[in-house]
Amino acid sequence: MPLPPGGAFNNRQPAARSGTNTNDPDRLSPLDLLIFLPIIAAVAMAFGAPARSAALAAAGANLLIALCLAFTFVPGDGFQFEARRAVLNSPAMGFNVGIDGLSLVMVLLTVLVTLAAVWVRPPKEGGEGFWYSSALLIAAGAMGAFVSTDLVFFYAFHELALIPTFLMIGMRGTGNNKDAAWKITIYLGFGSLVLLAGLAWLVVAAAAKGGEMTFDMAKLAAQARGIEGGTQEHIYLTLLIGFGILISLFPFHSWAAPAYASAPAPVAMLHSGVLKKFGLYGLLRVAVPMLPLGQSAEWIQHILIILLLGNILFIGLVTIAQKELDMVLGNSSVMHMGYIFLGIASGNAIGYGGAVLLMFAHGISIALLFALCAAVREKTGTLQFHRLGGMAKGAPVLGLLFGMGAFASIGLPGFANFAGEVNIFFGGFANKSDCGCLGWLEWATILALWGVVMSAVYMLRAYRAVFKGQPGQAVYGVTDIGQDTRIPALLLVAALLITGFFPNLLLDLVRPVVEALAPVSR
Repeated sequence: MPLPPGGAFNNRQPAARSGTNTNDPDRLSPLDLLIFLPIIAAVAMAFGAPARSAALAAAGANLLIALCLAFTFVPGDGFQFEARRAVLNSPAMGFNVGIDGLSLVMVLLTVLVTLAAVWVRPPKEGGEGFWYSSALLIAAGAMGAFVSTDLVFFYAFHELALIPTFLMIGMRGTGNNKDAAWKITIYLGFGSLVLLAGLAWLVVAAAAKGGEMTFDMAKLAAQARGIEGGTQEHIYLTLLIGFGILISLFPFHSWAAPAYASAPAPVAMLHSGVLKKFGLYGLLRVAVPMLPLGQSAEWIQHILIILLLGNILFIGLVTIAQKELDMVLGNSSVMHMGYIFLGIASGNAIGYGGAVLLMFAHGISIALLFALCAAVREKTGTLQFHRLGGMAKGAPVLGLLFGMGAFASIGLPGFANFAGEVNIFFGGFANKSDCGCLGWLEWATILALWGVVMSAVYMLRAYRAVFKGQPGQAVYGVTDIGQDTRIPALLLVAALLITGFFPNLLLDLVRPVVEALAPVSR
């Protein structure tokens, strides 16, 4: 049954129904705390507050707040914990926040990875304030983007998070960090400009049909569905390119692996695990519900399918050829974006739900692997396979935890990654025609299954090269990881296992959202 105007945004309920909304500008939403606690902690560090204590306190408090929100959240009851503060009347713009099931999953991902990222200690050369404040600002920007219901702040918070990302890679990175910092700055700067153009085009085109220029996502969604089909298709393609560059969609991917390989551990964890999901979240939050004719256009679907297969198959082969652990993980992160794009391309609730679940699972697992990769570098001084080997003998806990992260990345049953990928693959066949013929999407799903084999090859090969066999020349005398790495790693492993054995904990949250999206996009 078709949805009324507004698509996935039409489930917003009045405040009196759930008791979790507020339009009073003098009251704070709990979501405001999630954004501003990390910023306040970063500012406090500039005035002499103990950096590590302030960072852990802010990240821990945000985790508790997010868990309280999750326990009190009512799935299917629309946007909750809202606060709406007008900034401009014409065009309508406001500092508006609220969460539904989709954004709540992203909030949980952000707080978990943030706590793990700030728990990892920086190298001993000093500069703790810059290290921890940068991590918190990245987290605050990602959080603001996920909970904003105004298009301007949705975009602006993401740009805020990119600034400390660039600075940390350039100033505190390793290897060819200067080149990597320039490359990621140029690529993501260009992607942000393309995205800005697409968002502006969307707002102007919607206003031409609705009469009111607004950045409020709910109002914009209602207006945008009146945009003509051809215009929707071109706006959607612009947004796909803009978001795609930020996500490392093939062939706009070459910035990602060098940047993650050079980045300090918290930046690699937060950007690959959380901030890169902004583009995927944006497609599901903005492009799919507001431009349904663009999403379902056959020629756009064909382009997306070809590009996502580039992520899965081509980057999978590139990953197999890598000879350093950090480059394996960086390229692996790029490859797995293809699966999530496949879920989005499916256009049905099963595929969308799998995409959201895999966004969460990939974010947790890649953050875990980058944290442990940093520990390997710190203990051995290298990540080259030919100089490593046999680390599990001297560092058994490190070997065990890395193995669990590798198994999760491969998609082993019991981890959340498996449940996400299975839903995506089922979603790829959910729209199969009655004639029994295989279309573009079904063939892409079949080909994408080979990516699972590739994942097993490069992750098991990397694990064997680092942790099994005879100790390499850089491994002699290596000791196991301490509590500063062990505790955050265990936190992330626990999140993967809990949501792996009980995926409905997350799928139940997003089910009303993805079921609303599905008829909009078909």
